[in-house]
Amino acid sequence: MSGLPIAERWFERKSLGGGITLLWEPHVHPLLRCNIWHVAGRDNDLLIDTGLGVASLAEAARDLFGSALTAVLTHCHMDHAGGAYEFDSCCVHAEEELALIVAANRLPLDTSIYSPDDLAWFSDIGYDISGGLLTAIPHAGFDMRAHEMRCATASRIVTEGDIIDTGDRAFEVLHLPGHSPGSIALWEAKTGALFSGDAIYDGPLLDQIPGADVAQYIATMERLREMPVTVVHAGHDPSFGRERLVAITDIYLKSKGAA
Repeated sequence: MSGLPIAERWFERKSLGGGITLLWEPHVHPLLRCNIWHVAGRDNDLLIDTGLGVASLAEAARDLFGSALTAVLTHCHMDHAGGAYEFDSCCVHAEEELALIVAANRLPLDTSIYSPDDLAWFSDIGYDISGGLLTAIPHAGFDMRAHEMRCATASRIVTEGDIIDTGDRAFEVLHLPGHSPGSIALWEAKTGALFSGDAIYDGPLLDQIPGADVAQYIATMERLREMPVTVVHAGHDPSFGRERLVAITDIYLKSKGAA
């Protein structure tokens, strides 16, 4: 038994206006607490990332999701792709497809099996997980020791320049590797909105993990810095504007000796 309480509800949500709703899992440690974005569309809705997959997102948000829904995974780490198995229409970059099929990017939820060196490593990269990765469990009988990310299959492979259309809104796929090989963002040029996944967010950026590449991350940051962004809806932490975007990219580039 975990000794953790059972959550009254697993997902929280907040409307940002303009047809955009943020969903998140409040009982998950910030390391794995993904921002899940829902964009209402005329012909079909857009779901950007799917959370950890320990509770049903489709059930929790069935009143929000339209009858036609396209899920887009910004990358296939478990906090973003854990719930992908629930959605028949699912888009992913080619370089993340295999990871999704085999659920490669798994992290044990039970931190009691982590060594002191493991915990110290996470602390060094900006995340103290010594208190655990969950503060509650989603339902009775949930065993974090036995939980594994479930495999899923993409219905569409996307790449740089592809357009994902909701009927009244168009989002361009940007390939922004560095955090992971197939990290993507969705760019709505008309509004200046960027759904960035983990390419950039206002928190400890992870380029030390398996699959990350610092040289690619530098190129991604240089590209992002020049974009005419109005607002960034990121994969973690609060949304922010262009001024903060520039500050984050500058801090990263300077830390790598690239500025």
